[in-house]
Amino acid sequence: MQNQRLYFLDWLRIGAFFLLVLYHTGMYYVTWDWHVKAPHPSDAIEPLMLLSSPWRMCLLFLIGGAAAAFLLDKLGGKGLARERSKRLLLPLVFGMFFIVPPQSYFEVVSDVAYRGSYVDFMQLYVRAYHGFCDHNGCLDLPTWNHLWFLPYLWIYTLLLAAIGSRRMQAMGGWLLRQLHGWKLFVLPVVFLAAGRILLLPHWPHTHNLTADWHNHAMSLPFFLLGAAMARRGAFWQRLEHVRFAALGFFLASWAVLIFHYATGDTYQGWRPLARTVYALCQWSGIIAICGFGHRHLNFDSAKRRYLTQAVFPVYILHQTLIVCLAMGLRTANLAPVTEGALIVVLTLAISFAVFEVVRRVPLLQPLFGVGKAASATPAAKDGLVQNLA
Repeated sequence: MQNQRLYFLDWLRIGAFFLLVLYHTGMYYVTWDWHVKAPHPSDAIEPLMLLSSPWRMCLLFLIGGAAAAFLLDKLGGKGLARERSKRLLLPLVFGMFFIVPPQSYFEVVSDVAYRGSYVDFMQLYVRAYHGFCDHNGCLDLPTWNHLWFLPYLWIYTLLLAAIGSRRMQAMGGWLLRQLHGWKLFVLPVVFLAAGRILLLPHWPHTHNLTADWHNHAMSLPFFLLGAAMARRGAFWQRLEHVRFAALGFFLASWAVLIFHYATGDTYQGWRPLARTVYALCQWSGIIAICGFGHRHLNFDSAKRRYLTQAVFPVYILHQTLIVCLAMGLRTANLAPVTEGALIVVLTLAISFAVFEVVRRVPLLQPLFGVGKAASATPAAKDGLVQNLA
């Protein structure tokens, strides 16, 4: 069981990244702050958004830690650092200057009524212009927007390379002894709740790498947990055994959160309790997803191999496509449900079309984080070890 291939983590990674397409499309319509907003934002789908927002990025960091741990065993610390630097930093720099800028352009067009052309905007963008300001502050340029996951993952991977495989294996054994019975639920929830109560009020999530301390306090432990437990088959089996209990805790805590937000945070004194409930929703969601995934998705297939390679280019492209499509469809005055469905379908269709081009052009592959095996038939066979999450 120690060396069992974790195909289910590939499937969960695929699902989590595709959820991002739905989630970021939803961000255009809800009342929460985002880069561009629909003419009439609504809170109607916010409860659905909360079904994934507590756990989705934590799951991706956990899977990223597991993938890095397998590569650490295979390549060693220096090899891991070199491989991940190439696979993460090239797409990040390329994305910041060729993929992300349209998001910022439409943001200043809609927020500060910028009237310059896109070419004019790009001249300001590459010069790190900081004069686009409104009541929320000034826009930092250039920016990585939704690609923030890449520099965070890179930094955490360098830390893992410094820790080394032997120490991580020892940490995994120690954690496995701690996380059993009621402790499997209580200890992580206490840790996550403490972070939300003590850190989040002072350091809300900004995706500023050097000042995003609550995000780091949440994301880094999940990354290290994934690395420590990657080869601990008993851990994944333990999550499978409690999957139904975790699902019950998740749904109950989600319902409490919906009530809390529906009251407009009226009961200020209950805010620490609400943050604890959020932590329970977060951790029980992770357990349930991994438990059911381990039970039902631990298999290989040609679809998994194809989607494992495709999902990273989809991630790089999706938010820019969503923003551009949303702004382009405004004049059509479509119903939000119709417009949202069209944005999702077109985003996926264009993303996969680009992937089909990229996988056939070796020069483009490193810019989109696509390995050489993507152009082969069948696709890459090493699953989690070969891929970025």
